[in-house]
Amino acid sequence: MGYVAERYAPRRTPFFNALLLFVLIAVSVPALHAQQYASIRGIILDAESGQPVPDTYLFLHPKGEPGEGRQESVGEDGTFLFSRLQPGHYVLSISHTGYKMQIMEVPLPVTEERDVIMYLQPRTYETAPVVVTGTHRHSRIEAGDERMFVLHGRELEKELGLTLAATLKNETGIAMRAMGPAPARPVIRGLGGDRVVLSEDGSRTTDLSATSPDHAVTIEPFAVERIEVIRGPQVLTRAAGTLGGIVNVVRHEIPQERHDNIIGALGVYGESANGGLLASVYGEAPLEPLMLRAEVTRRSAGDVRTPEGMLGNSSAHSLDYSFGGSHIFGHGYAGASYREYSLAYGVPGGFVGAHPRGVDIELERRQINLRGMYAIDASLLHDIRFHFKRAWYRHKEFEASGLIGSEFRIVSYAGDVRAIHHAFGPVTDGIVGIDLEHRDFNVGGYVFTVPSTSTMIAPYIFERLRIGRLSAEAAMRYTWNRVVPVEEKPDARIGHIRERRFDALSLSATLRYALTDIVHVGVNVSRSNRMPTVEELYSEGPHLAAYSYEVGNPELDMERGTGLEAFLYHRFDHLSFNVNVFHNELTSFITPRNTGDLNYATFLPIYVTEGVPAIFSGAEAQVEWDVLPTVRLDASLSYTHGSFSDDGSPLPQIPPLKGGLGATARVGAWRVGVEAIMAARQDRVDTYEEMTAGYVILNASMQYSFATGKQVHNMSLVVDNMTNRAYRNHLSRVKAILPEAGINARVTYKLYFDF
Repeated sequence: MGYVAERYAPRRTPFFNALLLFVLIAVSVPALHAQQYASIRGIILDAESGQPVPDTYLFLHPKGEPGEGRQESVGEDGTFLFSRLQPGHYVLSISHTGYKMQIMEVPLPVTEERDVIMYLQPRTYETAPVVVTGTHRHSRIEAGDERMFVLHGRELEKELGLTLAATLKNETGIAMRAMGPAPARPVIRGLGGDRVVLSEDGSRTTDLSATSPDHAVTIEPFAVERIEVIRGPQVLTRAAGTLGGIVNVVRHEIPQERHDNIIGALGVYGESANGGLLASVYGEAPLEPLMLRAEVTRRSAGDVRTPEGMLGNSSAHSLDYSFGGSHIFGHGYAGASYREYSLAYGVPGGFVGAHPRGVDIELERRQINLRGMYAIDASLLHDIRFHFKRAWYRHKEFEASGLIGSEFRIVSYAGDVRAIHHAFGPVTDGIVGIDLEHRDFNVGGYVFTVPSTSTMIAPYIFERLRIGRLSAEAAMRYTWNRVVPVEEKPDARIGHIRERRFDALSLSATLRYALTDIVHVGVNVSRSNRMPTVEELYSEGPHLAAYSYEVGNPELDMERGTGLEAFLYHRFDHLSFNVNVFHNELTSFITPRNTGDLNYATFLPIYVTEGVPAIFSGAEAQVEWDVLPTVRLDASLSYTHGSFSDDGSPLPQIPPLKGGLGATARVGAWRVGVEAIMAARQDRVDTYEEMTAGYVILNASMQYSFATGKQVHNMSLVVDNMTNRAYRNHLSRVKAILPEAGINARVTYKLYFDF
């Protein structure tokens, strides 16, 4: 099983460590007289306070026999002991009303005593679960082991911005593509569009944000539990391309755990640079035999103030709400939910690649989800999980006169069924599943892209294994995709518009070797594929908000790529670092390129979609150092070099060298931090692309938490760009007329309640 660990572990004094050791030894004395058996002894601790968690319920049963087992209740000191156990493989369930339920597997060889220290995460605080055996230092650098970066808890609250991309923009290896504040999307290692898959609770998000820089993402980040950035073989369980990655937001929209209390959170948020305000509330409540959940978030933001003036037509107003429920039973759960997200925002005008007077866009997504899990816990099969959704998406672009210039509509049906299996031989766990989607794409206004349908079927397998110091992850995915236009056009100006079929086998493997207990090296090799989208195949006509005349290519082949990555990570008790070096080659990198010509009927610049060979290479590094028990320093650096393979000329929209240096002090319930975000000059640019200068901006943050009974209050104050520096994001099209936002104070308050 894989678990996501919290970023910081509770601090324990030498006295507490000695006391903990004494308690564990005292509990184990009775077991010393029964060495012919195995035993499990341990202590349950609160992940935030480090204090024992009393009255925790434990249930231990042999693996594959969930109905036969032993139960214990933890006392006031948080300790427990299961003695006189036959050697074998056991499953331990841990539950407490105020904490996330946890399940862990415990192998017990002959006559072994297994010592376990377990950290439980309070439901009302940082809701990502934590299960740790032994002593472990939680760090931002957990990705070296799991190929995944996780942003959650107070760190997520500190980074929260207007969009998902703004929330992630300062993370290592991640940049933000934007055409104003609202239409922004994450870019990973220079790769954007649908090479970076956005998902919610593991299901791909239905919108058009991957197809054009003026299209916004339909995810509100404020109320999510955590944000995961996933790379490596795990990506193939959700997408055919591994070179970019997956950004997954977790909110558990359909409840998966039973509890007796009403729990949830409410919060408010404001920022000064755009006069933005937000209010949000979500809650879960038991209504036997169901668990119910509801959520609503309302956001309003005005035009952005920059050091050089106001960015006109950059406001955004959104409403996001959902409700759902599930039936949770002994071996699993089944439930449903409904979510509706609406957003109205402006795209600024007055620069090359934008409508001169700007454009107003309104979009809406409605989605129904069905999700469930059934735990079989047989000799090999652990559980079966399923998810099905129906999504309706509509997007309108308005001219200054109020007329609709462009309109898009998508109706999508998607599903995923997967089986999780137990260990066998060197394999520790794995997934076998199938991914399905049918999408109906339609257009209106002055857009002349041919309406079409697409169908995708993709079986996949993912496995983890371990042999001594060597561990590995491997995945394989076969994807079949069929795109059918509603009308075949043999004589279309862009070529023969017709049905296209694509199929491909994607592979990825990561090998990791433990040189020591704290030094690990590894390599990832992948064969990645991406099918061209409907827009890339069949576009033919003006796109209002992007101020371009878009020409597709119905002859496009699949985008195929090979990737090689080497990494090293090192974890001392008070120092962690990782270094990644990567090289990705794509034989047919699909990209729209400015031809330099105008369509004289519309006087718009012509962008033609091409498939060209390209190379992306670069490196990332990240360091965390606890210089004092309460002070942490962190630094990061990331660089991507993108070129066309045929002549070595620069690829468009490649982020510059970026780095960060920060310090955080923790004093009681307070956290105070400062950081410098740096970017180098970017002068490796494609034809008709503008260069940008380097910059350094300074940010500061202050956070405070306190409890009133079982309720927890989190408050954050973050000041971005404290010196009001005028700087430009290279991946922003708005940079041609105005810089990024000036000094910006962001205030967040969240109350986590439990009644």
